[in-house]
Amino acid sequence: MSSLVYINGEAVTIPKAWEGSSLLEFLREFQGLTGTKYGCGIGACGACTVHLDGRAARACVFPVTTVAGRQVTTIEGLAGEDLHPVQQAWLEYNVAQCGYCQPGQIMTAAALLAENAAPSEEDIADALDSNLCRCGTYTRIRQGVARAAEIARSGT
Repeated sequence: MSSLVYINGEAVTIPKAWEGSSLLEFLREFQGLTGTKYGCGIGACGACTVHLDGRAARACVFPVTTVAGRQVTTIEGLAGEDLHPVQQAWLEYNVAQCGYCQPGQIMTAAALLAENAAPSEEDIADALDSNLCRCGTYTRIRQGVARAAEIARSGT
């Protein structure tokens, strides 16, 4: 029996052959959504962060069958017709260096702003604490999140 998962708003059947896969493998290999990155494979680095029912979640640690019936949003599904405020801020502040961790950073930041429209510097640091960046762009990432909160609140 196949299960359904909702990925970026679309119902997707989980084929029996993929039932032993992680959500990350399913997204990247079966769905072709390669924006979600493989980092550590144990949920420690944040490169694979997606939204699961609106909350940040590490896709590498969820068996795909455990997300049946749930809403998964990847970096590819974050923006609508316009960029998400976090994506706008990332461009404005030139946040990315190599870019590998950035989808996870962006998805974590977007989940934070969905819960807290006016995060403090401490809130931002706490939310992003377990998302690793090998290039060390943490200052720009945190500035980008603060700017994204401003954009979201003001629309500019």
